[in-house]
Amino acid sequence: MAADRSGGSGSGSGRSGGRPTRRRSAFTPPRRVRLRDGEGKPVAADAATPGQPSEAHRPDGERLQKVLAQAGFGSRRACEALISGGRVRVDGEVVQEQGVRVDAAAQVIHVDGRRLQLDGSKLTLVLNKPRGMVSAMSDPEGRRDLSEFTAALPQRLFHVGRLDFETEGLLLLTNDGELAHRLTHPSFEVDKTYVCRFDAPGGPPRGLVKALREGVELDDGPARADRARVLAQDGREAVVEVTLHEGRNRIVRRMFASQGFELTALMRTRIGPVVLGDLPSGTTRELTGRELGTLMAEVGL
Repeated sequence: MAADRSGGSGSGSGRSGGRPTRRRSAFTPPRRVRLRDGEGKPVAADAATPGQPSEAHRPDGERLQKVLAQAGFGSRRACEALISGGRVRVDGEVVQEQGVRVDAAAQVIHVDGRRLQLDGSKLTLVLNKPRGMVSAMSDPEGRRDLSEFTAALPQRLFHVGRLDFETEGLLLLTNDGELAHRLTHPSFEVDKTYVCRFDAPGGPPRGLVKALREGVELDDGPARADRARVLAQDGREAVVEVTLHEGRNRIVRRMFASQGFELTALMRTRIGPVVLGDLPSGTTRELTGRELGTLMAEVGL
């Protein structure tokens, strides 16, 4: 789980002309997007009703296939096939009628369950936070903070949640307040995956992963990993991956401490469908449209 810290000074943060450049992502979109409503409750896919006029039609808007083509879904003919196939929803309605016009700035459009983000003023970044940095835009103690990744940008970005001072890995920065709110709200249960290293002479005990899965008792209540597995062990150290949707302070470290293990390294590698991939430590990249659309769909946007 060693990370390349050569970019720790922030000089390699991928900025170009005031906006981060796109890096190739390790993102693999799920076959089925988990849709949620505004309260975090699962939403079933709508059934299309062929032959009925679409309530999504806006006479003064742009043709839907043109909007989709501009968003990168292929040629207009390919976008027409998406519409005919019932793969496009506008404001929750499956639209199969060709020629429907939409107001992309005011209406919510999904393709295969993924939200189209067409507001160019919104920006969401993935940061590989280094160890020894506070998850804040400023620090009264003068420690490294997140401002070094945002100071040169025209948008004012905020961090989504936190990683403690010694924890590294995936942190999202955004100026989309509603997205940030939903990602941190417990009702949406967004999964987060961590890779945990600790000393384990002779290997980790057989019951450790089971205990993490079944739940451990902490001073502020029980905590349970949704998934846990051993990634590596060499008789001296062990590496365990855990996934959970809770966001209590230092919860992963405290879960291991409850079983007698102090983590020597901790890295967050995934938030929902967004993965850290090979992004070097101390650098950023902009979310791809597919990543952002899937992430927004998971939290009911």
